[in-house]
Amino acid sequence: MADTEPMIHEDGLPGHESALDRQPEWQPLYPGSGRMAGKAALITGADSGIGRAVAALFAREGADVAIVYLCEHDDAAETRRAVEAEGRRAITLAGDVGDKAFCDRAVAETVAAFGRLDILVNNAGEQHPDQDIRDITEEQLRRTFQTNIFGMFFMTQAARPHLKRGAAIVNCTSVTNYQGSKELLDYSSTKGAITAFTRSLSENLVGEGIRVNAVAPGPIWTPLNPCGGASPEKLKDFGKDTPMGRPGEPNEVAPSFLFLACEDARYMSGQVLHPNGGTIVNG
Repeated sequence: MADTEPMIHEDGLPGHESALDRQPEWQPLYPGSGRMAGKAALITGADSGIGRAVAALFAREGADVAIVYLCEHDDAAETRRAVEAEGRRAITLAGDVGDKAFCDRAVAETVAAFGRLDILVNNAGEQHPDQDIRDITEEQLRRTFQTNIFGMFFMTQAARPHLKRGAAIVNCTSVTNYQGSKELLDYSSTKGAITAFTRSLSENLVGEGIRVNAVAPGPIWTPLNPCGGASPEKLKDFGKDTPMGRPGEPNEVAPSFLFLACEDARYMSGQVLHPNGGTIVNG
């Protein structure tokens, strides 16, 4: 359908991590301890940024990883190398999470490759800054919701038959859900929907022994913002308005995903963690 085509030709998103002047810090910060030994994880948006950091950390902790991404093949190949350097198996799956058929195929190929699926990380997302609500086109509005929230429904629907007791789903929401963002009206709205989805899905699955939680990052240095996801005015002071006075790095966010995905968080479901540089939010 035309209204769900990836908007990569409009603004260059999702963007190449390899093209950034300052490379994000995605490498795991600590030695592994086997917290995900024998597990298989599917991570969307895993070619760069937070997704790459999560993939590398999961691999260090013992997981095999399916790297789902849109179109940045060079970045995805680097993530695969990072996973394999930790001694784990990796597959790369290129496609649009807003396409239900692709989500079905991605899950099927993951299970075929690894024989199981234990962890689903719904991380893929897109954003497009606009100063005026009247500038948000119908195509952009549909596309942002298609990727950011429809994609989570589609991927979870595909994964559900393979998730057994003890499995975990971790969704990526945002500080903009709690604070709002005057430049990201459509994006912030999808992040609010993701938080509600997380809490509702938790209620739906907790009785089956499947935990569902979320992470709400603050401003994190990834390709998304410098490649068109933020206005030039916002980008020049990106992250400086946090109490810590700087943007975060992907490897400062990944441990939140690890905690929620592993048995350390076995008594947590329906919750949101906030790696955001010290910003206090209700939630």
